[in-house]
Amino acid sequence: MEALTPVPAPAPALPPPRTLTRVSEGGTTSGLPGDLQGEARRARFGPREAPTTALLTDQYELTMLRSALQAGTAERHSVFELFGRRLPDGRRYGVVAGVGRALRALRQFRFDDESLTFLTEAGVVDDAIAAWLAGFAFRGQVWGYPEGEIYFPGSPLLVVEGTFAECCVLETLLLSIYNHDSAIASAASRMTLAADGRPCVEMGSRRTHELAAVAAARAAYVAGFDATSNLEAGRRYGVPTTGTAAHSFTLLHHDEREAFTAQLAALGEATTLLVDTYDVEDAVRLGVELTQGRLGAVRLDSGDLSALAVRVRALLDSLGAEHTRIVVTSDLDEHAIASLSGAPVDSYGVGTALVTGSGAPTSGFVYKLVARADSDDPGAPLVPVAKKSQDKVSVGGRKYALRRVDPRGVAEAEEIGVGAPPQDDGNDRALLVPLVRGGEIIGEEPLEAARARHAAARAELPLEARKLSKGEPVIPTRFVGAAAPTANPYARQGGPR
Repeated sequence: MEALTPVPAPAPALPPPRTLTRVSEGGTTSGLPGDLQGEARRARFGPREAPTTALLTDQYELTMLRSALQAGTAERHSVFELFGRRLPDGRRYGVVAGVGRALRALRQFRFDDESLTFLTEAGVVDDAIAAWLAGFAFRGQVWGYPEGEIYFPGSPLLVVEGTFAECCVLETLLLSIYNHDSAIASAASRMTLAADGRPCVEMGSRRTHELAAVAAARAAYVAGFDATSNLEAGRRYGVPTTGTAAHSFTLLHHDEREAFTAQLAALGEATTLLVDTYDVEDAVRLGVELTQGRLGAVRLDSGDLSALAVRVRALLDSLGAEHTRIVVTSDLDEHAIASLSGAPVDSYGVGTALVTGSGAPTSGFVYKLVARADSDDPGAPLVPVAKKSQDKVSVGGRKYALRRVDPRGVAEAEEIGVGAPPQDDGNDRALLVPLVRGGEIIGEEPLEAARARHAAARAELPLEARKLSKGEPVIPTRFVGAAAPTANPYARQGGPR
């Protein structure tokens, strides 16, 4: 593991004042009531896709920056940490997802003319701060758990080091990505465990925000889903895509024979026919007849799926369609999938439960300052700092993280310490890897690598990780110091804040 020694981040030079793009005379919003100013800004600035990720943030990131720059503390060497105090209620492990998306978002984190004009006219920043933002580029260091890895309460999923100013402004964007994607991946992992090797397809686009759907499909693929119905996820991330027809296609035609004939003519015998628009058994018989027993699959989307799958399997086999698969959909989650384990089901399509985190729509991560220098001197030592408020305690200091495994290769504990990691004794797996060095992104990797990593990390967990019932984290988190390892200080604390 690369040593996590503090690397002083060079202070960004304050660029010379620049002329911001202003609204032409007659188009200014000054002097208008607040609500009309907002309407005027919306007319000029949106809605549209943002060319930069810099405004995907909370206003207080920039007001903190403004205050720190004016106070002379903005350039202090600082270390921030992204972590979760606890897992969602009853979950036994979590899955890290969104790393690749976060790195791409960091590359796009620039304040362009339009962004700066909006910020100054909205009164969020003055011209001097806008000039600083115009020259902004992250020049610090980032370490993190690689995508697909398992995490537990207190795991330092991301360690961001640089000046206070450059680390501070990244908070909201990083939390937005990690909280969403890790929630989806954690739910997806439970679903693929319940499926026990049967393929799972992500089909939740119509149940969430259109852009969240793309990210959800990516996160689900990391956690073991085999495909998605979302074409943008296929284009952008290379996730395999799939899809055939809805009930509306059958209803468009005079009868199922006409509908199935049209679908088979366009898509071939390997297609999946939706057979529960009218009578399931009649539709199955028709599909087998039209393909002479070579139909790829049938889909069941309603009713008692377990009992129906048994009947359909028996019917298919009796008609000589032994190789025709059965796909089930209809508001599935990990518990419904597990209940179908004894049914002759070949694959699952999952929508709403997946894209909403199956009861845990956010991971509850926070982003906290854990160490900082006492001056602007790049060589000044780092001083641990920590939040002390009731139920929101944080642990100060720059950390390392190890997964301790037993001689059989089964995970035993998450060990976290402050400072340099101990010498490898062969029983630990280092968890933090370099993602950004001196502002250069070095941690990007193919999505398939994250998918394979997740499968390996999950296989390393004790068998109790397969349980869907509520329970404690499957391995403990231990904070290691000069004394003996101690229990996780985040245990029994409240949610994020």
